[in-house]
Amino acid sequence: MALTSHPIGALEIIFLALQTFVVVFLLLHDWIPLGRLNNIAAMRSQDSLLHRVIVTLIGAVPAGFCLWSSIDYRGRMYPHWLEMWLWITYGALLLGLLRAWWIPYLLAPDAERARRYQVIFAGTHSFLPRRNGIAPDTLHTLLHLAIVFTLAVLFIRDRVMI
Repeated sequence: MALTSHPIGALEIIFLALQTFVVVFLLLHDWIPLGRLNNIAAMRSQDSLLHRVIVTLIGAVPAGFCLWSSIDYRGRMYPHWLEMWLWITYGALLLGLLRAWWIPYLLAPDAERARRYQVIFAGTHSFLPRRNGIAPDTLHTLLHLAIVFTLAVLFIRDRVMI
């Protein structure tokens, strides 16, 4: 019995940790200066306070609800509504980051987005080369990886908990 509960416990901890990272990131990355990882002054020059609040809430509220609900149901099968909420929320976040970062970076240049990103992310750290006028910064790349891993762990969790 302990062997079957241990992997689920470890998986649960990883799942909750990934969700926590995503929620904290979404809540704070546009508001708290993080040295070369973000450029708050540049963002403020491009986006109004209302815009930044709305963008923060659009991602953080559903992800926060997913985290809170996952904590509430930890170690147990999730009800269908929570499974759907998790897949929809993290699927939408994945589609959003693909649209905002990876499609313009890899496939379809977007000159206006590139111009905007060059201002907002000026001076931020990036380990990827610039393509199509965009270089995904390190901080957002970490978020993107966390979202992909969250979906992967959700997929594995679904298979293990059956």
